[in-house]
Amino acid sequence: MAYQTDGILLIDKNEGESSHAVVRKVKSALKLRKVGHAGTLDPFATGLLIILLGQGTKLSSFVMSQDKVYLAVMRLGIETDTLDPTGRVLRSVPVPDLKPEYIWNKAKGFIGKIQQTPPIYSAVKYNGTRAYKLARSGQEVALKKRTVSIHSLRIVSVKLPDVTLEVKCSSGTYIRSLSAELGEKLGPGGHLRCLRRLASGSFVVQKALSSKDIFDRDNRWLQEKIIPLRAALPHMREIAVEQSVAQKIRHGYQPALEGLADGLDLGGCDDTNLKLVWNGNLVAVVRVNKGRRGGHAGLEIARVFS
Repeated sequence: MAYQTDGILLIDKNEGESSHAVVRKVKSALKLRKVGHAGTLDPFATGLLIILLGQGTKLSSFVMSQDKVYLAVMRLGIETDTLDPTGRVLRSVPVPDLKPEYIWNKAKGFIGKIQQTPPIYSAVKYNGTRAYKLARSGQEVALKKRTVSIHSLRIVSVKLPDVTLEVKCSSGTYIRSLSAELGEKLGPGGHLRCLRRLASGSFVVQKALSSKDIFDRDNRWLQEKIIPLRAALPHMREIAVEQSVAQKIRHGYQPALEGLADGLDLGGCDDTNLKLVWNGNLVAVVRVNKGRRGGHAGLEIARVFS
């Protein structure tokens, strides 16, 4: 039986592994040339890492843009230059007996849209170079603040000096920065001691394969776990197209919205993405640009899949 090699794999990354190391393991196990991931997890972090396979690498921007859920342990009283346990200690102070109510009153101020400065030890580019490379070489890095959204924040436990939080946030949110800023608000400062990604969009870590088991099974077992392209975008509405239309799109045809999406409720957003599907397979992702082209909505091909 032939198995597909285009799609995504859900991996539960173990502590101590880099995201790129997991990619290399999957590439070797499945003997694929094109393998990537949808959002890095630092080596000290664990949890859901979405691996992109074959044409699944074209899904990167759509998968990465989804909201994330994290379980984070913040250690108060110790500040590090990387804002996590891998860095150099900059400051260490005793932690007072902070009550859960006091911690929550400070924490809830971060819920909603906030301005956040990415850590200097991050992959954000600064003057064309990754910030962490400049920081490690001793160069000064002044990253600009960006708007992120903290949809929900729950205090799971308080066992000082550690505070465990569950955070649902927008893509691009740095939990390291959140921990450091909350630690500062609480008084003694702090850093992110542990991090586990629980979910990305509708995909959850409970459905993921442990990264340590990748080589413990044969390739067929891994192949059976591949989520196909169409199912990799469950959040995206879809339109079924005829075979003739699918073939033309795969040869560069730009379809019109009229007739293609009759009766489809596009909602109140200005721009949205749709899946075009034929015979159960993903043909393309198109972007609907509303209110353009003389006041009419138009389609723009974002990605095509063979």
